[in-house]
Amino acid sequence: MALPRIIIVDDHDLAREGLKAVLGASGFAVVGDAATGERAVELVSELKPDLVLMDVRLGRGIDGLEATRRIVALGLNVRVLMLTLHDMPAYVREALSAGAAGYVLKDTGIDDLRLALNQVLAGQTAIPITLMNAALREPVRQGRVNDGISLLTDREDEVLDLVAQGMTNKEIARQLAISPATVKAHVERIIAKLGVSDRTQAAVLATQQRSKATT
Repeated sequence: MALPRIIIVDDHDLAREGLKAVLGASGFAVVGDAATGERAVELVSELKPDLVLMDVRLGRGIDGLEATRRIVALGLNVRVLMLTLHDMPAYVREALSAGAAGYVLKDTGIDDLRLALNQVLAGQTAIPITLMNAALREPVRQGRVNDGISLLTDREDEVLDLVAQGMTNKEIARQLAISPATVKAHVERIIAKLGVSDRTQAAVLATQQRSKATT
């Protein structure tokens, strides 16, 4: 069975080398690494890995958030897990909005990092509950409390509308001309961003929020 293929993006040489050793000993294949966001996007396009382990802040060029947006825009079946020192709720929100499937801190243990990687590779979302709660609670622009809906990308908003209409992932895939796996990934991110436990709760919350907006 082929090992999961991973690209590491971090602007510190020692961090990249350390992660290579840790991941190599944990059953993952590191197929490339990059110090800049621009190089990360190039490598993803060339190598088509299963997952990118991405730092939020990079020393030069575009940051990890913009690199994630560009990677997601490639339309490949590549998942992005943010690995960073920064526990700021704003970064968590931006990472999710950019299309990241998870957000973990660099002081996490090796076992927890391995778990997060496997969760993301399985199509799930990996974010510590404390970080997710902080991201959803913190006031955002316009001085209102974030209801989760504002975290969604245009595509996720579109998928959520179809979920609320009762469509299955296969039906949504046909409707939007994308793969069922891509729909599944969108739904996982929607559930994480809204802070609910399943797609039914996501649909109910979206219907309630949009009903309030029209009254």
